[in-house]
Amino acid sequence: MLDAAAKSVFHMLARNARLKTMASKYGMRKPTSFARRFIAGETIGEAIAAARAIEAIGLMQTLDYLGESVASADEAAAATQEYLRVIDAVTGAGIGRNLSLKLTQLGMSVDRSYARDNLRRVLDTADGFFVRIDMESSPYTDLTFEVFETLWSEGYRHVGVVLQSELRRTDEDVRRMNELGARVRLVKGAYKEPESVAYQSKAEVDEAFVRQMQLLLLHGHYPAIATHDTRMIDAACRFTASHAITPDRFEFQMLYGIRRDLQMALVKQGYRVRIYVPFGREWFPYFMRRLGERPANVAFVLRSILSEAA
Repeated sequence: MLDAAAKSVFHMLARNARLKTMASKYGMRKPTSFARRFIAGETIGEAIAAARAIEAIGLMQTLDYLGESVASADEAAAATQEYLRVIDAVTGAGIGRNLSLKLTQLGMSVDRSYARDNLRRVLDTADGFFVRIDMESSPYTDLTFEVFETLWSEGYRHVGVVLQSELRRTDEDVRRMNELGARVRLVKGAYKEPESVAYQSKAEVDEAFVRQMQLLLLHGHYPAIATHDTRMIDAACRFTASHAITPDRFEFQMLYGIRRDLQMALVKQGYRVRIYVPFGREWFPYFMRRLGERPANVAFVLRSILSEAA
């Protein structure tokens, strides 16, 4: 119940315009500022520098230009154009070509066909890239699948999706994506969802995560197991070892700035680990969701704020 309460509080804060304005002014003002633990920076240059540092120590990365729930076609067009610039910058930098994005950033809340067309523009430009569509809150789940499957049917194969184990529907969605041949990132879920569509207890979510993870590891197509929970990671390692699933058939994914010790420990054990690297000026909602997921994140930020004020 504490997990659910934390999600509710921080999702409410994420929608607070005054807090967002204040955070945007102070959260990134110094390299040691509190938000930089979880956000690579506000510019593509900062993101590329972070990606290079990650790759230099044996990790992989995916870049996410932050933004969501744009309210107009003009904003969606601007976000799409920015992603095209990101693609050019990544190509020029010579780092790994892997991106994550949200469909509401490309105009899903405005018009689904417009978001689909914008995603097509991104995919057409992203030669040699893999592009992951982040899954958003449950009202967008079916819409996201609709856009993804339309483009998949058109022959786009360098695109994948995210599934959230907290949703009651996800077992079936895992089977659906496995049959399609799509690459899936499995996460527990960062959104506050109603009981009618989502498990409410941590135990239920954990049980679902393990069940779905096993389906993906057995029948999926290079799945990404995205978690910082050592119990879930240990379960994955035991399952793959017992079923002779080699480390090149899947990867672990973790968030920038969280459990760096665990990231490196897995690499040393021979596993593939990819770091989700968020950047951009619209970082506040993402930042709030990260705080809502783990109390330790809140303690870290409070310590950082106090040290800056000293």
